[in-house]
Amino acid sequence: MRNHTITTFILLGLTNDPHLQIVIFIFLFVTYMLSVTGNFTIISLTIMDSHLKTAMYFFLQNFSCLEIAFTTACIPRYLYNISAGDKTITYDSCFTQIFFTDLFAITEFFLLATMSYDRYVAICKPLHYVTIMNTRVCRRLILSCWTAGLLVILPPFSLGLNMEFCDSDVIEHYICDAYPLFKISCTETWLLEQMVLVCAGLSFIITLVCVVISYIYIIKTILQFPSAKQKKKAFSTCSSHMIVISITYGSCIFIYVKPSAKDSVAINKGVSVLTTSIAPMLNPFIYTLRNKQVKQAFSDSVKRIVLGLKKQGMLVM
Repeated sequence: MRNHTITTFILLGLTNDPHLQIVIFIFLFVTYMLSVTGNFTIISLTIMDSHLKTAMYFFLQNFSCLEIAFTTACIPRYLYNISAGDKTITYDSCFTQIFFTDLFAITEFFLLATMSYDRYVAICKPLHYVTIMNTRVCRRLILSCWTAGLLVILPPFSLGLNMEFCDSDVIEHYICDAYPLFKISCTETWLLEQMVLVCAGLSFIITLVCVVISYIYIIKTILQFPSAKQKKKAFSTCSSHMIVISITYGSCIFIYVKPSAKDSVAINKGVSVLTTSIAPMLNPFIYTLRNKQVKQAFSDSVKRIVLGLKKQGMLVM
């Protein structure tokens, strides 16, 4: 990376109040641990349980991996800043964080669109589901999501490495983010801002259109089912995914539909907490609490662990 007049930045964080920082630290630490534990549990269940070997759970496994990676790229650094009282972050660390958070976020959008297509095939073409969503196709779809994520972020990220920072090193955020960096750069960033807006906007619109089209066909097919029981069962297989999509896309829409420029920084921070901390924690619970197969797999795993402990004489009844 190039030499700059400013080689370190100061992350202002969410607040300067020491007492409130303690509350925020505890909250983010708990949500981070819950998100990692919950998503790791889903990954473990989909690997170990033979009943969770379908394409749907393969995508869910990858989605959980992305959630762990995304929240890990954001939260631990801020927890360290609070605990150590050190708000500084180096130039290289800042841009590394931007690269990975953007990569994971964009890849997640494409993965959610892929999961919508999976639900479309399962409900609209159930007899051909196993043939269409075979292992090779699923792996190629996952690879395509990561490739699309890289292709989207590489052009603006490469151009962003040319930014220079001369006058200010204060980032109005708790993580490194593109727009706060644009504000303090002493180089012209108009082209870069437009490129970021176009890349992010196209990714958002393309994936959202894919999701909407998939669910239009899904709902149309479900409404044609003869019995209410069939309709309820079909809707239940999509409900968890629909809730996650609503949270993910809704938070992004909220970022760009701001009440005023004055409140934009506070709004961005609040939504960032939702997307980087709360959503990754909620998603495992959404999928497990609304999915009978996952709940059954979790119950069976707990029983196997308890049985194993009993056999080893480690559990006193």
